[in-house]
Amino acid sequence: MICGLALAFWMAPPTAYAASIIGDDCTFKGFALHGKVQIVESFPDIKVKIVDSFPDLKVRVVTSFADKCGMWTFVESFPDIKIQYVDSFPDLKIQMVTSYPGLP
Repeated sequence: MICGLALAFWMAPPTAYAASIIGDDCTFKGFALHGKVQIVESFPDIKVKIVDSFPDLKVRVVTSFADKCGMWTFVESFPDIKIQYVDSFPDLKIQMVTSYPGLP
């Protein structure tokens, strides 16, 4: 029984994992994954890694109206979210896109 559950988890598609860490309302750890984002070197709200495939979130950078899931506007002050780019042990894996942002 336990082996069957482990095998089912191992064979689950990556999007099944992403759906479990990002809420249906596009939040992670209580932070909405849209809006004004500031890149910091320390004390981030979320640690992210940029990937080319199997992301948890697809991100589109916009200059205004970042009001939908995955739409980010980068700012220097007064952010909604502070992120730190990391190479290992990220909280979220993101893919930068030019269209169709949001959950994969």
